[in-house]
Amino acid sequence: MIVRIMGEGQMRLADGHLAELSKLDDELLAEMENGDGPGFRRTLQALLTRVRDLGEPLPDDSLEPSELILPSPDATLEEVTELLSDDGLIPG
Repeated sequence: MIVRIMGEGQMRLADGHLAELSKLDDELLAEMENGDGPGFRRTLQALLTRVRDLGEPLPDDSLEPSELILPSPDATLEEVTELLSDDGLIPG
């Protein structure tokens, strides 16, 4: 799977990591629904860090279509809300 972090670039991520990332996504969604700004910020950073740790960066000139687009690390709660589907940021 190709994942893009807005403002940073793309990474190739094995599908086997989606379950772990989905747990963080569920936490993020709950914090957003509860208006927990500090929790939202902490969990967003944890999610992006895990993607960076688990993923393999693609070259900057790579034009692979992104299957998953995640917000930038400094995205606001409102900006992330606009990116959400019914399942959160990570489908499934």
